[in-house]
Amino acid sequence: MEEISNFIKTIMINDLESGKCKSILTRFPPEPNAYLHIGHARAIITNFELAESLNGKTNLRFDDTNPAKEDVEFVEAIKNDIEWLGYHPAKILFGSDYFDQTYDLAIKLIKKGLAYVCDLNQEEISKYRGDFNNPGIDSPYRNRSIEENLELFKNMREGKYQEGEKVLRAKIDMTSPNINMRDPVLYRILYINHHRTGNKWCIYPMYDFAHPIQDAIEGITHSLCSLEYDNHRPLYDWVVEKCEMPHIPQQIEFGRLNITDTIMSKRYLRELVNTNKVTGYDDPRMPTLVGLARRGYTPDSIKNFVKASGLSRINSTIEGNMLEHFLREDLKLKSSRLMAVLDPLKVVITNYEDDKIEYVEALNNSENEDLGSRKIAFSKNIYIERSDFELEKPNKHYKRLALGVEVRLFHAYFIKANDVVYDKDGQIIEVHCTYDPLTKSGSGFNERKPNGTIHFVEATTAIPTTFNLFETLVIDNPEDKRSFIERLNPNSWMVKKGYIEKVKDHFDVLEKFQFIRDGYYAVDKNSKDDDLIFNRIVSLKSSVK
Repeated sequence: MEEISNFIKTIMINDLESGKCKSILTRFPPEPNAYLHIGHARAIITNFELAESLNGKTNLRFDDTNPAKEDVEFVEAIKNDIEWLGYHPAKILFGSDYFDQTYDLAIKLIKKGLAYVCDLNQEEISKYRGDFNNPGIDSPYRNRSIEENLELFKNMREGKYQEGEKVLRAKIDMTSPNINMRDPVLYRILYINHHRTGNKWCIYPMYDFAHPIQDAIEGITHSLCSLEYDNHRPLYDWVVEKCEMPHIPQQIEFGRLNITDTIMSKRYLRELVNTNKVTGYDDPRMPTLVGLARRGYTPDSIKNFVKASGLSRINSTIEGNMLEHFLREDLKLKSSRLMAVLDPLKVVITNYEDDKIEYVEALNNSENEDLGSRKIAFSKNIYIERSDFELEKPNKHYKRLALGVEVRLFHAYFIKANDVVYDKDGQIIEVHCTYDPLTKSGSGFNERKPNGTIHFVEATTAIPTTFNLFETLVIDNPEDKRSFIERLNPNSWMVKKGYIEKVKDHFDVLEKFQFIRDGYYAVDKNSKDDDLIFNRIVSLKSSVK
């Protein structure tokens, strides 16, 4: 779709034209403690697309400064997600690449009298910091000498103290109206094995200290982040200035993207996985990128959705059907169309030859002839959707099959229902019909008008198929005060057993089709040639059944 300008691009263009920077270098800095979800897509796409549009580059840098929650599994998953979206980082880096330099800069701040070791615990630090209505109070350890702070910080690194016993804090202003500037913590003690550095370190820098240093070292020109970091920017600039970094990056904030009926919390997503409410992070109902990919979402649909949603300085919430719109728009010309019956009802055409099967040639996609054609089978025995038959036509708007009513079968003939067969429980198991051989598709027959057109699958060649149908995972109702776990939709995953027409012997995982009159489907990762499984990606915009 056409590229959309935004306020960040305007800033970048101005910086290039003024000579403030010679080229654009952005970065996407995820913490490897979870799988990325659709909300992260805005940050990924914004960083890569803006840089690329101005002939710049983007680094992928993992913020691995908190080993308590991080894992190699998440590192690899994030790499795969970004590659799936179609982006290629200029460099793949880690915050831990800079641990030595970050430690040296902490020493530098101590020597400048701008950092001190504090013995207050986390609760006490919070209490001393005050609130929006009350200024903070100086820590009793704030005026330790430079020599003592250097010794204590060295001892922290050597593992001589317990977790929480001491921290390194910046010495800024305990009366600042910005609470983030009230002597923030720069380093804490953590005795946890790091996924890259092992046990080399037992002290780890806080994000607000490490991140601006990493940006400056890498030469990032525009450090794009979500709006929640707006009041962290003075601290970001303070760190860059006081550490005397030769390169000065510029932090710019943009609003988060929220989507209705979509969980956008990593904590909640982790809870769903850990409590087995879903099958994993790649569950097709999950808003994780790996879940969306498994379900059949396309990278282009997500990119176009994010671009169309715009970029502003405020958080925004967008209806989920907007994402579905871009998904349909992307799939409609790329997907072959075929007939599938999810809830089959057998139809016997009593006046058709018993052992005869005939075939008709049909385009795979009438809007894109490049997708080729297929042969559709027709015989005495076919399946139709159970919902496409009623004993009696209920009203004039009903455009499907009923006793005494004639309909057209896609790519075949007119048929009329004459009788039904019941099982011992009184359920209809067969509909007996007759066909008119003069009405074959393409014959030009127009002497009478059928009561609508329905699809079918020829019974003897049909491929048994499992269909996974999805609805929103969590029911979003502002008046419902229950926890999100209690609001889980019991119908979020429904399974149907039916048939598709035989178009090939092998289906590739994630191969996508439009099932006529139903929606778009993708082959699931667990599908096999003798156990075919399709996930419904999205229903058709106007589904008439």
